Amino acid sequence: MVNDSESIDGSGPGLRRVQAVVALRLLEVMRDMDLPTELLGDENLRLTIPRRFGLSDVVERQIYKYRDDIRNRVRISDEEVQGLLRFVVRRPDGPTVFYAVGRLLGRVQKGPWLARHLPKGIQFTVVRRRVRRLLVHLFGRTIVGFAHGRFVIESRSSLLVQADPGGGACQLLSGLSEEVISRTLGRPVSVDHTLCQGRGDDRCRWQAS
Repeated sequence: MVNDSESIDGSGPGLRRVQAVVALRLLEVMRDMDLPTELLGDENLRLTIPRRFGLSDVVERQIYKYRDDIRNRVRISDEEVQGLLRFVVRRPDGPTVFYAVGRLLGRVQKGPWLARHLPKGIQFTVVRRRVRRLLVHLFGRTIVGFAHGRFVIESRSSLLVQADPGGGACQLLSGLSEEVISRTLGRPVSVDHTLCQGRGDDRCRWQAS
């Protein structure tokens, strides 16, 4: 756990091209997962559970900052995002946090639309376009490529792996892809992280099952 006095401000020199909503969702999910399942009346969480990092004043201040950044259309640097990713990596529930963040980031997409009525080949053409556009919107550039198959994405030395060489952060992209596909097609679809540089593979790969 991290105490309240520790800074989570990873800002510094670097090109600001990542949407602040990425950082905001990381902090919000940590905060929500650190909330106890039961509260006692007027219990002050800052006093009774001070060791839960997601409930610290540090996190609340940063959440307000990133909300302001979103309103003002201010982007953040790769270094700042990676600093937050590394905080999540230190948690035992890190992969779960990353997956939940990915699902939240994928919810900006619209519902099933007409894609569910199209031939399957065309359905996944729509899906790939939506995932590509969303990732470029969030990270300010292309961070994955599409390989042969209805939905197969690959990357090498991505922002996620750089922050987490163990590969847990890759669950963010799994969650985002599942959310976009499920919303586009109107049915649940699983995305498996079949290759990972964190597991010794030469690339990361995500594939719809």
